Amino acid sequence: MNLQQLRYVHEVARRGLNVSDAAAALYTSQPGISKQIKLLEGELGLTIFERSGKRLTAVTEPGKLVLDIVARVLGDLKNLKRVGDDYAGEAGGTLDVATTHTQARYALPAVVKRFMEQFPGVRLRLHQGNPEQVAEWTERGDADLGIATESLDLRPGLTTLPCYQWSHVVIAPAGHPILDAGTPTLAGLAKYPLITYDPSFTGRSHIDRAFERAGIEANVVLTAIDADVIKTYVTLGLGLGIIAEMAFDPARDAGIKALPAQGLFASSTTRLAFRRDAYLRKFDYAFIELFAPQLTRRVVETTIAGGSDDPGL
Repeated sequence: MNLQQLRYVHEVARRGLNVSDAAAALYTSQPGISKQIKLLEGELGLTIFERSGKRLTAVTEPGKLVLDIVARVLGDLKNLKRVGDDYAGEAGGTLDVATTHTQARYALPAVVKRFMEQFPGVRLRLHQGNPEQVAEWTERGDADLGIATESLDLRPGLTTLPCYQWSHVVIAPAGHPILDAGTPTLAGLAKYPLITYDPSFTGRSHIDRAFERAGIEANVVLTAIDADVIKTYVTLGLGLGIIAEMAFDPARDAGIKALPAQGLFASSTTRLAFRRDAYLRKFDYAFIELFAPQLTRRVVETTIAGGSDDPGL
C-alpha cells in the first residue's frame, strides 16, 4: 500500500468513477490507475469498486469505508504540509476561495486588495460558481474557503460562520410609476414583470417565500445569476428588478432607481465555510477577518473547538 494508490482511488471516486478523467487530472495513464487500484484491493482483501467489464459502476459497502479513511488520510497529509509551511514562516502559498458572482463582484474586491497588500507572496485564486458548486468545492477540498448565501450551511462536512446580513432592493428605470407610489408592496410588485435571480442564487428563496405566504403570484419573466444582467434588462424597461442591496450603486447605476425592500423579504445571511478537518493557516485567518471583522482568529478557533457553527453576527 502506498500514497499513490490512495490518491488514485480517491480521485476516481471524486470523478464519478471515470478512470479516464481521474488519469487526466493526475497526469497519468488509465491502465496505470486501474492496475494500482487492483493491487490495493488485493492487499486489503476486498473490492472497492464494482465493475462491469473494464468499467467501474459503483462503490461497494467496504469500499465506502475505505474511501472515507483515504479521504481523512490525504486530508491529514495536506494539513501536515500546511502546518510545516505555517510555522516555517514561509511567505508564500496558495489560497483558493470559492464564491458566487455577487460576492466576487461586490463584496470581495476591497478584501482581496487588502489581503494581497498584506500577503504579497500568497497566490489568491477565486473560483466562481453557483452556491451548490461553492459548497461542493469547499467540502471536497478544492477550495480552502467558501463564501455564499445559500447551501453552505447544509453541508455536514463544513464549519460555517455567519459574516453579514443583507436585504434586497427593488430597482426600476427612472420615471417608472412605482417610484411615485411610496413604499412598495408585494401586491404592487406583482402588477409588473419582475426580473430577479435564478432560484439557487442570492436569497431568491426568500423572495419566493414572501409571495407564497402572501398568496400572490409573482410575474417573474426573466432570471439571471448576477445583478449586472438584471440591471441591464431593467434599464431596457423589461421589468422591475429585485437584487441584493450591495449590488446597487447610485453613482454607477445611472438611469436606475432603488426602493428598499426590507419589509417585503426576509434578510439573508452570507456565510463563510471551510472543511471541518482543515488546518487553517495564518493567512486563512487573516482573509476571514478581513471579510468579516467580527470573525477574529479567537472567535473562529473557539467555534472549531466547540464543534458548533454560526456563533452569531
